[in-house]
Amino acid sequence: MHSLDTVKTRQQGAPHIAKYQSTLSAYRTIWREEGFFRGLYSGYSAAMLGSAPSSIIFFFTYEYLKRVSIQDFGLNETASYLGAGFMGDLVSSVFYVPSEVLKTRLQLQGRHNNPHFHSGYNYRNIFDAARTIVKNEGWQTLFFGYRATLFRDLPFSALQFTFYENFRNWAFSLSGRNKTDDQLPTSLEMLTGAGAGGLAGILTTPSDVVKTRMQTQNGSSGNVMLKSGSLLRNLLLIYRSQGVLGLFSGVGPRFVWTSVQSSVMLLLYQVCLRGLTSEDVVFQ
Repeated sequence: MHSLDTVKTRQQGAPHIAKYQSTLSAYRTIWREEGFFRGLYSGYSAAMLGSAPSSIIFFFTYEYLKRVSIQDFGLNETASYLGAGFMGDLVSSVFYVPSEVLKTRLQLQGRHNNPHFHSGYNYRNIFDAARTIVKNEGWQTLFFGYRATLFRDLPFSALQFTFYENFRNWAFSLSGRNKTDDQLPTSLEMLTGAGAGGLAGILTTPSDVVKTRMQTQNGSSGNVMLKSGSLLRNLLLIYRSQGVLGLFSGVGPRFVWTSVQSSVMLLLYQVCLRGLTSEDVVFQ
């Protein structure tokens, strides 16, 4: 789903560019002008660099805290899902935030020496981007927008897994299946994951807009400059200058991206859990 994320980044980072305002039009335009890999999939290597370690740490933390909270401490299930999702993302953020900075800048830039869109950045590849950022802006820049990223991702993960666990419970109840002994059909597994990811994606779009702007803005970006370190002030600034549409710019591709991504990810998540359980592997 990386290509849709690139479209979303262009819409959020360059809202003044008319050709990126419509999702389908932006997708076709980037593909036609910059190509599939150098345009729509720019920043893909940066995304993969942070994805593996952060995903491993997230799911380990989530599963462990969820089980301890419910089984050992007898806490409310919904509260346990919220807390486990929140903490899982917090712990894994150390790995994915630097990759997120590299990814969003490369997505906004597109191809090297891009003649169709001037983002203010012109990196040859991920290594050149990292080297240039550290040299010219300092290593701290790789963590720029850290609070804004957490402001987006902590609520997203908490909401996503809370919705997901509750949607699965409802699916078991409506289908008359036993959650302990049975499993949901693949179609229902994908539907619950898509619903959870899509709904969480819509609700956290304003914080995603702030995060993207803070990590990609520069003097030549042409959009509203976010000069405050306060996330709420930045939200208010975007709202005052661009209204509700500004706060929800990129919501279309974000909804599709988070729905499909969550659907596939959470289906594989359940398949892996069942595989581990069938081999009598238990989490201690």
